[in-house]
Amino acid sequence: MQQLSFLHVNTEGEISEVARLAAEIWREYYVSLITIEQIDYMVDKFQSIAAISDQIRQQGYHYYLIQHDGSAVGYMSVKQEAGKMFLSKFYVAKEHRGRGVASQAMAFLEQLGKEQNASHIWLTVNRYNASSIAVYEKKGFKTVREQVADIGNGFVMDDFIMEKEI
Repeated sequence: MQQLSFLHVNTEGEISEVARLAAEIWREYYVSLITIEQIDYMVDKFQSIAAISDQIRQQGYHYYLIQHDGSAVGYMSVKQEAGKMFLSKFYVAKEHRGRGVASQAMAFLEQLGKEQNASHIWLTVNRYNASSIAVYEKKGFKTVREQVADIGNGFVMDDFIMEKEI
């Protein structure tokens, strides 16, 4: 298993690295689940440099670059909400999947949640994203409800909400 570090994103350069990773990972991974038009819309709306900067500076999100040997292999974003930790983003580059990244990232998140006195970690996941759902279930998450969210431009996110007690 590769040893990872988790860099709290603060600088413009770090934000740019997250946006670069987002565009790369989303276009590679989600093309089998949603249209390229929706991917482009969502990357621009939620994962552009401007969107990430606003989430960090104005909306209370904390981003972390997942690094191996000094290189970014993924990223995640969390936000405290009503005593729970919302895992908003969790993405790993293709060549690093299946190598223990999710296990180390979950351990990091659980520790972070405990330090912030969160009772649960919760997330949304595309209901057709079977591989990610399987990973979350393996890590102890349970589906608690379904949600369809209108994200504008004629697109919706059709998700399961999953939760894990910590």
